[in-house]
Amino acid sequence: MIVQGWFYDGGMDAADIAAGRERWQRRYDASRKRDADFTTLSGAPVDPVYGPPDGATYPGFERIGWPGEFPYTRGLYPTGYRGRTWTIRQFAGFGNAQQTNARYKMILAAGGGGLSVAFDMPTLMGRDSDDPQALGEVGHCGVAIDSAADMDVLFDGINLQDVTTSMTISGPAVPVFVMYLVAAERQGADLSKLDGTLQTDIFKEYIAQKEWLFAPEPHLRLIGDLMEYCAREIPKYKPLSVSGYHIREAGSTAAQELAYTLADGFGYVELGLSRGLDVNQFAPGLSFFFDAHIDFFEEIAKFRAARRIWARHLRDDYGATSEKALWLKFHTQTAGVSLTAQQPVNNVVRTAVEALAAIMGGTNSLHTNALDETLALPTDESAEIALRTQQVLMEETGVVNVADPLGGSWFVEQLTDRIEAEAEEIFTRIRELGHDGSVTAGILRGIEDGWFTGNIAEAAFVYQQALEKNDKRIVGVNAHTGTVAKELEILRVSHEVEVVQKRELGARRASRDSVRVEAALNRMIAAARSGENMIPSMLEAARAEASLGEICDALKGEWGIYREPARF
Repeated sequence: MIVQGWFYDGGMDAADIAAGRERWQRRYDASRKRDADFTTLSGAPVDPVYGPPDGATYPGFERIGWPGEFPYTRGLYPTGYRGRTWTIRQFAGFGNAQQTNARYKMILAAGGGGLSVAFDMPTLMGRDSDDPQALGEVGHCGVAIDSAADMDVLFDGINLQDVTTSMTISGPAVPVFVMYLVAAERQGADLSKLDGTLQTDIFKEYIAQKEWLFAPEPHLRLIGDLMEYCAREIPKYKPLSVSGYHIREAGSTAAQELAYTLADGFGYVELGLSRGLDVNQFAPGLSFFFDAHIDFFEEIAKFRAARRIWARHLRDDYGATSEKALWLKFHTQTAGVSLTAQQPVNNVVRTAVEALAAIMGGTNSLHTNALDETLALPTDESAEIALRTQQVLMEETGVVNVADPLGGSWFVEQLTDRIEAEAEEIFTRIRELGHDGSVTAGILRGIEDGWFTGNIAEAAFVYQQALEKNDKRIVGVNAHTGTVAKELEILRVSHEVEVVQKRELGARRASRDSVRVEAALNRMIAAARSGENMIPSMLEAARAEASLGEICDALKGEWGIYREPARF
């Protein structure tokens, strides 16, 4: 077993283990549990958690512990999923706001617990639908959002004060977020009660996904403003979802995904501290977004290690003392890159296995990919199958009955320790890259030097070589390629969507108060130059129906745009 000295706090004997079990039992008894049947299919009762037998010792048990207790390897809550199951949060968006609104209502009616907005490429890049570079892309990989009026339609009939809303967007995340706030205002919502998550993670854009607008420093300025504003005005809303998903989809290993993501999280902690924020207040507003890939046990180990690493570093390096500041809460999406265009029905099986790994690792919310997403956006039928996959796992399999059921497994614990050790080596290297020993400086230098992208490219190349040698096998691709399956019917977004969206945007511009828009944009730029928090002035621009492109273009005029250096 790989064990590093920094894992230990001096070891645990049988008395320590017994005392921990008693602490867990008290917290479990005091916690609210769901009114549900916690027995096997055959009717046998199961305990809410399992650990070493009474009187037994377990070397290194302080690294494992009990659910709801530092280092949170086994989960954040003493009840596991007996207290609350994970949130079913299906990622959806296509065409225009009206079409996506209908899909959201379908998901909520079918038992989805929250919304997760997918935006089209022009929106992700901060461009309006009538921008020449948006031609042919409007509504194709997500919903088109040009101004707050589109947000009104997107959430029509959905009470934003009652539904948690996640938005997967980073480059123009802040202007899109203020449009969401305006839509909530127009519904009459109390903004302080809004709950959800905004991705906002700009580090991973430079590392993996490439959807940035400006250089890193102005992006971090905006993120800092957002963190301050949410901490003060919207305390339940999480302004940052630190994303490993796109790092893994770009080809990283599991350990690289974990380490780069947590390092990015440490960078945002350093940003909050630099703004004078209290880590115990803002750290609970950071959440994480991970990939659940196809290697079942490795993924479970990754999730368990993530909680342990985050809690230790927040406590020891950044001075967090409150329990919630030490908690790593995360959303998981099954691996899009594991889906195959060949024999796509096999993707249902892949998604189920990946979702089960996320659940066994203790995810807080989950999106399951649809079988046809490697070909197009999901149809209503494939989206329902993806949703039902989660519900079958939740309702039929018994996985919600026991917290961290694989805790103590020799294999899973060794994998957890190994991934943690690999991540720690990467953190050390990142700190060495920087000029002052901070994680932030190391990340910025790693972006500038192409260190992250180079490592990910190398990992992707090694895996591709293994596929081509048949050392790694994918059913339907390089193994078991014969099939009787017929071609799938896929969702196609009509060109009419773009025509209508551009026409409506033009009409909206013609009918608004252009003087008010111009004044609001000027106030926003004045705030950028003065150093004051930019959220209030950007919010006023959104209320005036300034478009996403107009807001982003004004900021580009002030800050310039970022172009990645060419590397060979």
